[in-house]
Amino acid sequence: MKVRIIVDSTVDVTPEVRERLTVVPLTVHFWEEEYVDGVTITHHEFYEKLVESDVLPRTSQATPIVFSELFEEVVNAGESAVVLTLASELSGTCQSATLAASEYPDRIFVVDTRTVAIGSGILAELALQLADSGMEAKEIAERITEETDNVCLIALLDTLEYLKKGGRISKVEAFAGGLLSIKPVVSVKDGVITAIGKARGSKQGNNYLIKEIENAGGVDFSKPVLLGYTGLSDALLQKYIVDSQNIWKEGLDEVHSTIVGSVVGTYAGPGAIAAAFFKK
Repeated sequence: MKVRIIVDSTVDVTPEVRERLTVVPLTVHFWEEEYVDGVTITHHEFYEKLVESDVLPRTSQATPIVFSELFEEVVNAGESAVVLTLASELSGTCQSATLAASEYPDRIFVVDTRTVAIGSGILAELALQLADSGMEAKEIAERITEETDNVCLIALLDTLEYLKKGGRISKVEAFAGGLLSIKPVVSVKDGVITAIGKARGSKQGNNYLIKEIENAGGVDFSKPVLLGYTGLSDALLQKYIVDSQNIWKEGLDEVHSTIVGSVVGTYAGPGAIAAAFFKK
């Protein structure tokens, strides 16, 4: 039985990997304007609007009906599916998928990735590899659920402005941080976004990211690795790749990267860089 890997649109992967996934889009709202994430608005267009907007956009979860229609299509095609969603702590999308999947307990298996963006992306890429090896859907879901504990997602933000807009920090903190070029370093673990440090300037921030990767025990290069960036340019990410090449060159012929989508981009703002990997 063919196994289909389904993700929601917050799961960030390279274009080559995305072509092999079935994507369920969330909805993005700028004031009264509504866009279907990745369908009627691209990531590039999203960041153009984000920079121009005085308020943060809102995102709406995918509904159980959308998942139900897709799951019916999968079952009617004689297939099974593994569904990967962003952390249930960050969205009701996982709950929507789980509710719809309850109609097909032996064919559709939902995994809460407990992370987001490129963190969920490397789990999706691993799921594809397991499907290619001939593993059945239930086994893939069980394996991916186990692997969520090994995923590390670390990011360096370029500005505190969007955390301020989102009510995550005070205006005074954002103003002081801007004056001092303070760049927060955050991680996502068990569905929770946590500040793990601060750096002054991009170079110190890149060094902080490198240190955190080393503190995690190193990278398991036998599994997918993905870097990401927010905004309209990947220049800061390319600088980070140069600064951290000693980490990546030991296990990768090529470092893959992608733009990070709307949900994380809303609060991170443009100019953020991130690394997602499985720890050893």
